Amino acid sequence: MNLFSEIRDLVLDALAQMQDEGALPADLSFDNVTVEPPRDPAHGDMATNAAMVLAKPAGRKPREIAEALAGKLGADARITSAEVAGPGFLNLRLAASVWQGIVGTILERGTDYGRSEMGRGKRVNVEYVSTNPTGPVHVGHTRGAVFGDTLASLLDYAGYEVTREYYINDGGAQVDVLARSVYLRYLEAHGREVAFEDGTYPGDYLVPVGQALKDKVGDAYVGKGEEVWLDEVRALATDAMMDLIREDLSLLGVRMDRFFSEKSLYGTGKIEAAIKDLDDKGLIYRGTLEPPKGKTPEDWEPREQTLFRSTAHGDDVDRPIMKSDGSWTYFAPDIAYHYDKISRGYDLLIDVFGADHGGYVKRMKAAVSALSDGNVPLDIKLTQLVKLWKNGEPFKMSKRAGTFVTLRDVVEQVGPDVTRFVMLTRKNDAPLDFDFDKVLEQSRENPVFYVQYAHARVMSVLRKAGDGGIDTGDATLAGADLSVLAHEAELALARKLAEWPRLVEIAARSNEPHRVALYLYELAGEFHALWNRGNDDPSLRFLQDGDAATSQAKIALARSVAVVISAGLDILGVKPAQEMR
Repeated sequence: MNLFSEIRDLVLDALAQMQDEGALPADLSFDNVTVEPPRDPAHGDMATNAAMVLAKPAGRKPREIAEALAGKLGADARITSAEVAGPGFLNLRLAASVWQGIVGTILERGTDYGRSEMGRGKRVNVEYVSTNPTGPVHVGHTRGAVFGDTLASLLDYAGYEVTREYYINDGGAQVDVLARSVYLRYLEAHGREVAFEDGTYPGDYLVPVGQALKDKVGDAYVGKGEEVWLDEVRALATDAMMDLIREDLSLLGVRMDRFFSEKSLYGTGKIEAAIKDLDDKGLIYRGTLEPPKGKTPEDWEPREQTLFRSTAHGDDVDRPIMKSDGSWTYFAPDIAYHYDKISRGYDLLIDVFGADHGGYVKRMKAAVSALSDGNVPLDIKLTQLVKLWKNGEPFKMSKRAGTFVTLRDVVEQVGPDVTRFVMLTRKNDAPLDFDFDKVLEQSRENPVFYVQYAHARVMSVLRKAGDGGIDTGDATLAGADLSVLAHEAELALARKLAEWPRLVEIAARSNEPHRVALYLYELAGEFHALWNRGNDDPSLRFLQDGDAATSQAKIALARSVAVVISAGLDILGVKPAQEMR
């Protein structure tokens, strides 16, 4: 149930009546008509822009349309007033019974309240994390992991069929560096002195991998050249790192439906097939690029290359797909990978990249547009950097990792629930400060605590009511006389609850799961405000001594808050608190 959609339907019906009466042209489109909360709550419960967007195509003054529309809407029992404001905005106030009914609806539907059919019949692939398999997941990847996993859950809640996917970058030179690093740990396991040079990875996490290699082959590789051991060590090391990455992700409750290996694209004809598809469309050619920005013709050596005409699909420049030695550029297997995703029949592709991939966005979107003939959208979300703080100072690097702070370091400090929620308190493309001290504070300034505390308070009310012999089953509460919820503070809370289905669709449509976290914080704020008012006004308390019927109605409101918080936290991958300790 989306109340805003219901009132929009009411507006559209009224506009259709005006068409039938000749007050509006018959061919008028209502696609841009919206019903949403007004910017200033004092103006009403909802506002529609109908008169403003229809005036020009209808050849009418906005106020004329708004006044006629107000008259029709006022005849509906749900609308207590429809007031024209400014040049033609229409502000609506709804009957208290509408907001009271929201409480009953929530208790009847449970956590399915807010679940949408928006994505019904549509398949979406969300690729996220996809860190190189060269070590544990670091804190930057943690933000992308939480964002991608939450976005997938949000889209599922909005009705999409979602695939969570991890692209294993195991086809590049970095995996050879990993193998050499493991070989050094292998030599260490044999008592040899080693030095980590040439970009090799010094983290302690490779010590057990080196030992595992020793256990497997003994001293067979000691003193031998790469031609003897590189291929096998690379495979062993990649498998070990992927096991480590899976363990790290599981600490956050992140699961993948599919792992796709870049290496599987090589020698299988998949890259060649993708490039041929582009070639058949006239998008592959031999040519010479202009000097990059910052380069002058004097310090730029032009050379003929095999290029993808990505500018035909919105890119700034065409992109090389083959090196001068005939090998593929890094871009070519990425094209092939997305070609594979398109061939699997997805209606929408979403890639979650780190901030350092900003320059890759246009070329990748151009490739998907070309490969799908513009039929499959690709949305690329960049996650900005996370700055860690503790005791007022930057949090130091992990000795275990060697050069960075790991996901495991963060989760061990604050737990998975706090980690996930905090990572979603800002939009993905905004930098994020993660202060270990502040995220554990029990105060309003800590959004994790604030939301969890609201849920725990409701659970406390339910326990006390149960101890007092009051039936607090959802079915019983839904049948209570909700008309007693008449105070403005109670109705304000119900109005906030009514926003949840709309919020879900907005967040899913824009691929912005942080909106869920912000909404839960606002909902918790409305609940805590009502709770605190009950300290001064006993009539607002959820438990009314000697009045079980009124108590049930007020408990119904509190319980509905817990239901929505539980649904929202489930999307975020966070467990609702039953009590605060």
